[in-house]
Amino acid sequence: MKRIIVGISGASGLELGIRFIDALPSELEKYCILSQGAKRILALENLRGMQKATNVLWLEDNDLGACISSGSFYCEAMAIIPCSMNTLAKIANGIADTLITRSASVMLKEQRKLLLAPREMPLSAIALENMLKLSRLGVGIAPPIFGYYALEATQNLESMEQFFIGKWLDMLQIPCDYNRWCGNQNH
Repeated sequence: MKRIIVGISGASGLELGIRFIDALPSELEKYCILSQGAKRILALENLRGMQKATNVLWLEDNDLGACISSGSFYCEAMAIIPCSMNTLAKIANGIADTLITRSASVMLKEQRKLLLAPREMPLSAIALENMLKLSRLGVGIAPPIFGYYALEATQNLESMEQFFIGKWLDMLQIPCDYNRWCGNQNH
């Protein structure tokens, strides 16, 4: 993989998107977008911003003419972490009015990897229907839900976040290491 798009939409858990970008291999070209809602949350939650990420191009969500808005600009994968219900609904219904939703639309039409990490609970029937619709189109729906088998490794927030990031990287076929299920190794 050479290029990835990361959208961070306006949902609680914005730190997960930042940590995901930080965890991506340095050799990947990263095209990243903060939605307007994410920018408001960044200020409200007083988050640290991007610290470790290298090889990142930050794009404006209102720039529908950016390189990633075209299928002829080849990006192998896109992740939206966190993914607000508004962003998810727009993608599910073909509304491409921001760079995040336009890029997701391109990933769908080009049949490339698209991963959404919805951050909402409880989930309404409408949200579930939108997720099912997208899943049937091949979109990876991966909310940040920790694995109880990894409970020893998820004793604090940072280790839980590492677990989520490892699962998302696996789904996008990006090499990573995290606490995986090993089964009963006593047999």
